[in-house]
Amino acid sequence: MTPTSPSTHWTLAARAAKMNPSVIREILKVTERPGIISFAGGLPSGKTFPVAEFAAACTKVLHDDPTGALQYAASEGYAPLRAMVAQHLSQQAAAAGQVWHVDPAQVLITTGSQQGLDLVAKVLIDAGSKVLVESPTYLGAVMAFMPMEPEVLSVASDSEGIDIADLRSKGRDARFLYVLPNFQNPTGRTMSEAGRCALSAAAAELGLPLIEDNPYGDLWFDEAPAASLTARNPDGGIYLGSFSKVLAPGLRMGFLVAPKAMYPKLLQAKQAADLHSPGFNQRLIYEVMQGGFLDRHVPTIRALYKTQRDAMLLALQHHFPEAQTQPDQSLTWNTPAGGMFLWARLPAGMNAVDLLPHAVDKGVAFVPGAPFYADHADTRSMRLSFVTPSVEEIQRGVAALAAAIREHRP
Repeated sequence: MTPTSPSTHWTLAARAAKMNPSVIREILKVTERPGIISFAGGLPSGKTFPVAEFAAACTKVLHDDPTGALQYAASEGYAPLRAMVAQHLSQQAAAAGQVWHVDPAQVLITTGSQQGLDLVAKVLIDAGSKVLVESPTYLGAVMAFMPMEPEVLSVASDSEGIDIADLRSKGRDARFLYVLPNFQNPTGRTMSEAGRCALSAAAAELGLPLIEDNPYGDLWFDEAPAASLTARNPDGGIYLGSFSKVLAPGLRMGFLVAPKAMYPKLLQAKQAADLHSPGFNQRLIYEVMQGGFLDRHVPTIRALYKTQRDAMLLALQHHFPEAQTQPDQSLTWNTPAGGMFLWARLPAGMNAVDLLPHAVDKGVAFVPGAPFYADHADTRSMRLSFVTPSVEEIQRGVAALAAAIREHRP
């Protein structure tokens, strides 16, 4: 007989109570139902994945150095890839009129840019620390910050950028401001040059570090965005980037660039988290990016996404012609200049969370906007992604959304 014993008693850490499921990923489960047109996901289009190039890179990496590719690797990342990232960022800053000499020794390869947020949280946040975010902001960042038990406050924001007066009132004792200046998730907005200048100057005056997250910056449609915030004050910011949106998200590769004084602690946090990001994947990305591949590949992504954005804008204009003249009686939306999302707002009296199941019944899904707010949520807001559905699906999905809104308006 098996001896009996008392039941095991598991005691959760207090920080575990701060961990919550991703609202977006819960909604994505709904989109798995047959026939649902999803505007909910933040997934890049699979049509953009350079499959042939990765197949060739796999063969080359395993032929040239199979042991090195499959062995444990340096925590900092694959040195040639770090050098490539540093060169790319330096050249990008120069093209935008800024001087930013990125040293490869400042580049840390991460397991997706999401890990960069986790490392920043572990290194910079104590329990009770004040952390500032845009309003609204990327939900995944708040999820990374919350287990460290900060006080997360939103700073008033608009299409131009951060409200500097509100920042000054909240920023003097904050650990950092987290900001996405280019084609922001969730709103798709892009910070203007004037907004960047004002924010950079105010942050320097306050001694406020900036955490600049830029996963979408290469996905501009007509004009490249203004120079990065970190390029304007390299010692005052940590820059996060990603290979997911321009190559393939399944490889889980990102990077951060940190001031040299901050780098060692971020590296130590990385070592404690996972020792190093997959060395094989790093070498694949390096091989694929050789010879200026992104200069040829990324324009094809931009062209596809612009076509799909335009299709969504046309469909919205068709189904909500009253948006310009009666905005409180209609769905309204912005026009993103790049990226993967646009931001919409329901007619007065409606709630996006309440509308969602009715929309799903009509065959379309979206993400309610409320979870993207650290405080003072706008319950009428919603995020619509235009990159994965086809043009025909976008047309049918917007029609279904319009029908759901008409039937459930108060």
